[in-house]
Amino acid sequence: MRSKIRELGVNIGKLPVGSKNCITDVEGVSVGHVTLDFPIDGKNTYACTGVTAILPHSGNLFKEKVTAASYVINGFGKTTGLVQVNELGVIESPIMLTNTFGVPAVTQGTLEYMLKDNPEIGISTGTINLVVGECNDSYLNSIRSCPVTPQHAKEAIQNATSNVADEGAVGAGKGMICFGYKGGIGSSSRLVTVESENLSYTVGCLVLSNFGESTEFQAERYKTIPEQKESTIKPTDGSIIIVLATDAPLSSRQLQRVIKRCGIGLGRTGSHYSHGSGDIVIGFTTAHKIPHSTKAFIETRTQLREDHVVMNLLFTAAAEATEEAIINSLSQATTTTGRDKHTVNSYIFGN
Repeated sequence: MRSKIRELGVNIGKLPVGSKNCITDVEGVSVGHVTLDFPIDGKNTYACTGVTAILPHSGNLFKEKVTAASYVINGFGKTTGLVQVNELGVIESPIMLTNTFGVPAVTQGTLEYMLKDNPEIGISTGTINLVVGECNDSYLNSIRSCPVTPQHAKEAIQNATSNVADEGAVGAGKGMICFGYKGGIGSSSRLVTVESENLSYTVGCLVLSNFGESTEFQAERYKTIPEQKESTIKPTDGSIIIVLATDAPLSSRQLQRVIKRCGIGLGRTGSHYSHGSGDIVIGFTTAHKIPHSTKAFIETRTQLREDHVVMNLLFTAAAEATEEAIINSLSQATTTTGRDKHTVNSYIFGN
């Protein structure tokens, strides 16, 4: 098992990290993976892909929604649910990640999972908005074979745990490439405190990294080994999905302001948001649980003042956690061989 970048002596940013240095440092958040790694037909057709599920809390997400927002840095991507997330400001399902052609199957599996737990959906109440993000893993994965099934989505949700999430070439990250090296799932967290007012919040980030050429990577920021060979591999339509969680009491509009700063962390690694890149951020806060059904016609929620110093700290946390999550996706990933015997090497970090 490879190490997180911080364990190799590289500290990114100034804010302290949570005890797990993971999105699951935000209380109640859990992550589950299903990883597919097997030959399909013996003719160099290979499943090298998977599904990752992020659950904002352990309860019924449809009945207790969370405040949410999304932000498109560059829109060359195929997602479900983000239009309604930004219109209503809530998420009511697990956030699911997979490969580009896996989106329909993962959407179907997540729908079946949620319908089973909520028999009133589509009968005595409205429908449900499912959130699925993707990146293109076709260099390593036989994407046309569509190996991801609805059952894999259900299993990823069922596998979700609040422990430190597995990172690197796992789940949706199994076939992903970052800066020409093996990428995939990465995570990090930051603690935001204002001691004079007894404020303390957590910001957690999980990424699905699949972007960039090796010549773009800002290697000097991370004490890399000088003899590291440059990779000539470039991800097809390289992209990244960034999921940001916090327990800070923010409105949907404020949350969107915070998640925009994830792009700063992405840029620090070397990305310039290329033409064919789907760079998308999905954010939520666990501070509010919004009931699906209520007789009340007024909702009261607490939110931070935007001119308070804590907002700038949250902006900083978003940038730092995103940058470190991306580097963790590289530092934790292992060399992977997939379709047509394509091999992508892991990146070597060192002092």
